[in-house]
Amino acid sequence: MGGFYTMLGIGLRWLYDCRIDAPAVLDATDCFPGGTAFAAAWESLRDEALEVATALGKVPRFHEIMVQQTEISANDGRDWRVFVVKAYGTEVPQNIARCPALASLLGKHPEVVSASISYLAPGKHIPLHRGPFRGVLRFHLGLSMPHDDQGEPGAILWINGFPHRIADGETLLWDDTYPHEVLNGTNKVRIALLLDVRRPRMPADMAALSSLLIGAVGAIAHVRPDVFAG
Repeated sequence: MGGFYTMLGIGLRWLYDCRIDAPAVLDATDCFPGGTAFAAAWESLRDEALEVATALGKVPRFHEIMVQQTEISANDGRDWRVFVVKAYGTEVPQNIARCPALASLLGKHPEVVSASISYLAPGKHIPLHRGPFRGVLRFHLGLSMPHDDQGEPGAILWINGFPHRIADGETLLWDDTYPHEVLNGTNKVRIALLLDVRRPRMPADMAALSSLLIGAVGAIAHVRPDVFAG
């Protein structure tokens, strides 16, 4: 089954690569103007994320949600835990109830199809990989980003070979089908809000395919909400 998902992902990526030519990092004011509302509320979102972190051991590791991601989630014995609030259009009731500020924002921005809080353990390395689906963009908001000995954000996100350091309250909109990897080079947990946002202005056939894929994955999430419980 893992091989099937791998081939499906490669096929989807090839199709979208052929039809959509776009850079790795995008202008959020143009492609996701709603991101300013999430950034403005980052302190409230951080407080909710920290409350969830008081019982971090109950939040599932990424490969416990998606076994296909074991190679990048369980690669080094350090945790990558993901608190899923919304998965491809399907809200996770017990999780969204714990994040009222985030829930309010999601209700106002239907272009956000997925929302999760990512917790990277100290020293955690997510190795180089690519996402399969160019129909959505990844919006990254720093909530609790620990610093290194030089006072810089100590977690580095490499996208297509270029390093990005995101501080508390800072954002980045990018295409996760480009090769990327992450290292939390600090001794504290790194916390970030990750949103998947519908890519604007796609060709009509790609927009239709994207809606079909989002609906299909969302239907699976609706059947198994227990997988996301944190």
